[in-house]
Amino acid sequence: MARGPVFHAPRAGSPAPAHAATSSDGAPADRRHDPAAVDWEGLRGRLEGTLLRPDDVGFDDARKGFNPLHDDRVPAAVAQCASATDVAEAVVAAGGRVPLAARSGGHSYVGYSAPPDGLVIDLRRMSHVAAAEDGSVSAGAGAPLRTVYSVVGQADRCLPAGSCSTVGIAGVTLGGGIGVLQRKFGLTCDHLTAMEAVTADGRVLTVTASATPDLFWALRGGGGGNLAIVTHFIFAADPAPALTVFVLTFPAGRVTEILTAWQSWIAAAPRDMWANLRISGGSPPTCRIAGCFVGPSTACHPLLDDLVLRAGVVPTGRTVQDRDYFSGMRFFAGKPLRESFVASSRILTTPTSDPQAVTNLFTGRTGITLIVDPLGGAVADTVTAQTAFPHREAFATAQIYASATPASEADVTHKVADVVAGLGALGIGGGYVNYIDPDLPDWPTAYYGPNLRRLRSIAQDYDPDRVFDFPQSLHHT
Repeated sequence: MARGPVFHAPRAGSPAPAHAATSSDGAPADRRHDPAAVDWEGLRGRLEGTLLRPDDVGFDDARKGFNPLHDDRVPAAVAQCASATDVAEAVVAAGGRVPLAARSGGHSYVGYSAPPDGLVIDLRRMSHVAAAEDGSVSAGAGAPLRTVYSVVGQADRCLPAGSCSTVGIAGVTLGGGIGVLQRKFGLTCDHLTAMEAVTADGRVLTVTASATPDLFWALRGGGGGNLAIVTHFIFAADPAPALTVFVLTFPAGRVTEILTAWQSWIAAAPRDMWANLRISGGSPPTCRIAGCFVGPSTACHPLLDDLVLRAGVVPTGRTVQDRDYFSGMRFFAGKPLRESFVASSRILTTPTSDPQAVTNLFTGRTGITLIVDPLGGAVADTVTAQTAFPHREAFATAQIYASATPASEADVTHKVADVVAGLGALGIGGGYVNYIDPDLPDWPTAYYGPNLRRLRSIAQDYDPDRVFDFPQSLHHT
């Protein structure tokens, strides 16, 4: 099978491209957010890819991300990069003059991948994925998960990652990478062996544990957009297993019993089992459990029977299917090309001691959903200090999610914030950086916990002039 690009070892102090501003005063402070300070036509001429400005055909489509609620965020330009060299040219031409944001899938929950009056460094042309005979997988930073899963599955390999098929591999990986196979195989970032990345001064580096240990550590869970723009990934994939996927739906009004049973059941379940709990607000709230078991359905059914027995509630629906790796990932894939929503997150360090109080938060709150994804298993095999992802010892991540329209956004945002605050009052704190939320209390600590101090130190080392800056970057408090 084809192999990915050969990365070259970084040269200490290797220079930035000739067009780079080499000092912090290369762009005067009063022009750091001035599109007129950028030589856009010069950059256009140096790119192998395409630079789109507001008057160019295709700009309006190119600038938009996944969530239409952020369509009012209009950048000054979109650089559709074809190579790491293109990315470097874009960084040194515009860095320090206007805000920069790398875009892989464009799924930033609050639209950070489209900075107003800034430059979108669009990586979607860099989407080639290849699997090698040694089990490694090479993926361009712009590859969506559907492409990654297709290539990996055809090679009879397995890479744990997220469930939404249009999400970019870069965003998933850099935030840690939770998904339906994490209890068995760990996070996406746990499978990284090398990266190609462009730093704030325009260098193209090979990032590995031996060549650049601090940056390699930080990019595994430190969040996208913070430290460098990763243009390529090399993963170590596992042999593809047989999978069982399932969905259990339960009668309305039984959320407390199901949450209580699910918590004790998943904590005791083998690491082959992953199953999340989705609570939908209403009068009364409803819930369902969906999951993925590494193994045949004959081995999965007894585990599901045990869950039902613990809950003492007969499901209204039970779907269990044997699947291969690729079709298993497709089972969880979302269908919309774009979707309007408001979301936030919390982290359950341990099972909640008051399931009824959680249920109460969703009573009468139609349209608000809580999605609780279990951690444990292989996620906890890596100690917290070993990567930037800080939630290794936690019980589960929790996403608070609600559909919205431009007209309802303010009201929905307020309702989501109420639920987030309610969970916080129950002792459910923290947050997952890939579910980024500017209103999350003490978000730096919530996202990074004990790894925050080291992450900020590395950000200062690699980006002292704050080229990669945005409202929730490591440079902000």
